[in-house]
Amino acid sequence: MNITKAHLIFFSPTHTSRKVGEGIVHGLGLKEVAVTDVTHEAADLPEMPADVLAVVVVPVYVGHIPHLAAVRMAGLRASGTPAVAVVVYGNRAYENALQELDTFLTGKGFRVIAAATFVGEHSYSTVRHPIAAGRPDKEDWEEAVLLGHRVMAKVQAARSADALQKVDVSRIRRPKQPFWAKLRFIWQVIRLRKSGQPMPVVPRVDEALCTHCGRCAAICPNRAIAKGDECHTSAERCIRCCACVKGCPQQARSFDTPFAVLLSRHFKYRKENEMLL
Repeated sequence: MNITKAHLIFFSPTHTSRKVGEGIVHGLGLKEVAVTDVTHEAADLPEMPADVLAVVVVPVYVGHIPHLAAVRMAGLRASGTPAVAVVVYGNRAYENALQELDTFLTGKGFRVIAAATFVGEHSYSTVRHPIAAGRPDKEDWEEAVLLGHRVMAKVQAARSADALQKVDVSRIRRPKQPFWAKLRFIWQVIRLRKSGQPMPVVPRVDEALCTHCGRCAAICPNRAIAKGDECHTSAERCIRCCACVKGCPQQARSFDTPFAVLLSRHFKYRKENEMLL
């Protein structure tokens, strides 16, 4: 089958999903590549035909694809368009996220011919409590490019669009996790929740450091911060992606959740990316 165009679609507040998607598209080696970033606005696209290869990448929030990402992609329509479904998680677990993305894309008319799970730096990761810090790194990029190569080989080997076999995403290998580390994490999470300790809902702002540059308001995917009122974050709109924390040039924002301590302590083991074709 001859496909000459690719379409990269991603939701990526902290840029990890975008980087993985760009690596995959690079590996495809196609000259015509359209890009739709749904991080800040909904996709407004015509129905995708079967001769375009879609690469859809979203992060994982608490084991699911972000509701906001699904809302922003609600307008997607496809006509048997082959797709690569990818979720990026913070080195803990992606749980049902890949299955959710597969179901979502299938319902929109895509044919999911490949799937993958990649690790990216966790939203809660800090210098003090690193969680998959710096990922996707060089090794991850190379694996994303390799996935692109393998997807393209599968496409070229197929006689027609109908011959492109859909994958069963439930068959993808789950990430390995040391048993005792996982058990200790679960036990400490239960203790934390039973303790009644208040959990942060929005990032904290150090008003002495904030210069009201407006950067946080500009990069917030759900308009939880208003320019001119940067020291306030709407709890109703905040999705705790921590884009504002990681993007603040003055380091005036922080999200000090005790879950960051637990994740950093119990998920130091480097989990590998998995692919299914």
